Amino acid sequence: MKRYILRFSLFLLATNIFYAQQIQSRKSVREINLNSKKAGDYIDVNVAPYPESNYTPTQLVTDVLVGTSGSCGTPNISNVTVSPNQPVTNNNRFWGYFNKSTSTFPFEEGIILTTGYARKAGNALEPFTLGDGNGGGSDADLIAAIGVTTQISNAAVLEFDFVPTSSQMKFRYIFASEEYEGNFPCPPTQYDDAFALLLKPNTPGATYTNLAVLPGGAGAVSVPNILPGSFACGPINAQYFGSLSPNATNYNGTTAPLTAEATVIPGQSYHIKMVVADARDSSYGSAVFLEAGSFDIGVNLLDPTGAQLPAEINVCDNVPQVITASTSGPNLNYKWFFNGVEMPGATTNTITATQPGDYKIEVSVPGNPCPGSASIKINGGTTPEAHDGTYLLCATPDVTTFNLNATKASISSNSLTAIFRFYENQADALAQNNGYITNIYNYNGADGQILHVVVSDGVFCSKLVKLTLQREVTPVAQLVSSQFRICAGETITLTASGGVTYLWDNFGGSGNTQTVTLHQSTEFTVYAIGTKGCKSLQPAKVRIEVIPAITTPLLDVEMCVGDNIVLDAGAGNNYTYLWNTGATTQTIVANELGIYSVEIDNGVCKDEFKVKVFAAALPFFTNLNYSDNTLTVTAYSPTINNFPQTLEYSIDNGINWQESNVFPGLLNNTNYTVRVRIKGTSCNGSIEFFTLHINNVITPNQDGVNDVLDLTSLGNFKNFTGSIYDRYGVEMFRFSKESPIWNGTVGGKRLPTATYWYKFNFEYNKSKTQMNQSGWIMLKNRE
Repeated sequence: MKRYILRFSLFLLATNIFYAQQIQSRKSVREINLNSKKAGDYIDVNVAPYPESNYTPTQLVTDVLVGTSGSCGTPNISNVTVSPNQPVTNNNRFWGYFNKSTSTFPFEEGIILTTGYARKAGNALEPFTLGDGNGGGSDADLIAAIGVTTQISNAAVLEFDFVPTSSQMKFRYIFASEEYEGNFPCPPTQYDDAFALLLKPNTPGATYTNLAVLPGGAGAVSVPNILPGSFACGPINAQYFGSLSPNATNYNGTTAPLTAEATVIPGQSYHIKMVVADARDSSYGSAVFLEAGSFDIGVNLLDPTGAQLPAEINVCDNVPQVITASTSGPNLNYKWFFNGVEMPGATTNTITATQPGDYKIEVSVPGNPCPGSASIKINGGTTPEAHDGTYLLCATPDVTTFNLNATKASISSNSLTAIFRFYENQADALAQNNGYITNIYNYNGADGQILHVVVSDGVFCSKLVKLTLQREVTPVAQLVSSQFRICAGETITLTASGGVTYLWDNFGGSGNTQTVTLHQSTEFTVYAIGTKGCKSLQPAKVRIEVIPAITTPLLDVEMCVGDNIVLDAGAGNNYTYLWNTGATTQTIVANELGIYSVEIDNGVCKDEFKVKVFAAALPFFTNLNYSDNTLTVTAYSPTINNFPQTLEYSIDNGINWQESNVFPGLLNNTNYTVRVRIKGTSCNGSIEFFTLHINNVITPNQDGVNDVLDLTSLGNFKNFTGSIYDRYGVEMFRFSKESPIWNGTVGGKRLPTATYWYKFNFEYNKSKTQMNQSGWIMLKNRE
């Protein structure tokens, strides 16, 4: 206890003298520190140019601490009072408005309650102390709430009634005190100004609950219960301590921002009393700072984690958003509105928003005409399609930097409409700050470097992907061949260099060698491919000239023994010849049977050809046909390998020759010697032929014309035989050398007029050729 009632005893007097000396010592030090304070480092309290500095207590509660509540205008706040009852015109009033100004104070603005003069809590132009009393006395509710037994004075009280529309009420505050100094928070002194945030329902017999307690049952909010480790008895609940001086106020120490909260019944009237007072003495002031807008008695909209949603959110791709009203409980009525139209069936405190627009909830309590409400605007957007990519720079002497603009199409299908930002640092990309690469057309990146690319719709929807840069020197292709002029049908080997793999225009496969057999001149091209896939700007080329194959008309031939034959090797470009006879001419004359060879060289190709000269076989007749004084012969000449041959024919025993095998105008019943030979040779075959002519009618009337069938001329041929048959095949007459004539009789008796059949044969004496003849004859006998 800081200020004792004097008792008339020497012990107490000595004690008071001791404490007075301690107080005087502390105050002098404090005044020196304040004299060195600079404006701008501290909060502003009850000063211009803030209009709120002239607000009444009711205005401060409704417009600063709580704020307006939507459709109902003024919040459900009433009966706002301060004690002592100091008007706004009192320059030394204990209550008022604070603004952080340019200081580092945690709250932007709010309400201050002090045990002294509120204006001295922040910037001031004259040296001062905080030991001024606000004129308040003790407070029974405070004493009952915290159970203090020490003397209470300078009680600063702010209280009001409110009706919540939510099941929760809360606000944020900071406790500050001069008692954070020396060893005063620690035993045996342990100075402890009284502080409480008291709440009770406005119902008969209700009692206060102190909300100024630490979470988890850690005790009351007081200087001795919240200490950093710099104090001898610390640390105690140090996580809730803010800072020692300087701390943007004129108090020696402040707590961290704390939250007072309680579960309430929507629609029920409550009374809250905020009180801070000096304990033991009035020389060391304390204060409480209430954050503007933090007194929440209405409806808030929460995300699925329970965090309060702002008034406006951005949603991409119509991702469903679960929105929950902060109030719940029995007998509450809920209405949701979308773009001002009530949503059918939406009668709980939760909805799922599936499209952009304005959403609003109204929560009403039976008997309360003013519903609590909360609104949120969902802005919709579409996230561009994007995916990780790789950019390979194939460097050349002229191209050494990356054109990042050229990668857009490979990263996103929305490359024409999306906005791209390329970042070197992932943290910058996540923050989407201005640290992106500006010179995207000429970026000097490194091989293996990863860029972080933000692809956005230009508003708020974006996707972060990676772009891996790869750099490789563009290879230069080279190509050589094992030969550049070859003969048709020869094989060459092509060898490429300059790359790791290769792209051939003429072949499949990616190896550096190709083997090919050529029959015509061909140009080959190949690109060199580097390790990372860079392709040479130009292909390497090589043309292989194929010299036409050496050809020759030489074929195996036949030659009659004793004849000569010309062997022609054929002409060609740059042909030279070497025969096995030693001749170097295109042709030679062969006069012997056997194998002849010639080597032909055109300067590139060389080939050897062989030809066989066979003994020719004699041609021979296979058929002779005589009719109407015309002889048609058919002959055959055996050949080797089906060599084409031309036959010539003669009917005057080889005096005259012709290629035609037909001889017209011959005499009937005359012997001819017919010859056949291979044209150009002396090889020939011959046959004797009798131009037999038999009349088809005989009239044995002794007039000397066609009286008999006379075959006397065939009697000179070997093996001559023949017969006459009637139509039944009965032999009527038989020819012989002795009886070569038939006169139409059998045994001296005339045969009747009829058609008879004849058949006879004979053999040529020289050629041994067997001749057969058959036919019919008309016999006309006069009776």
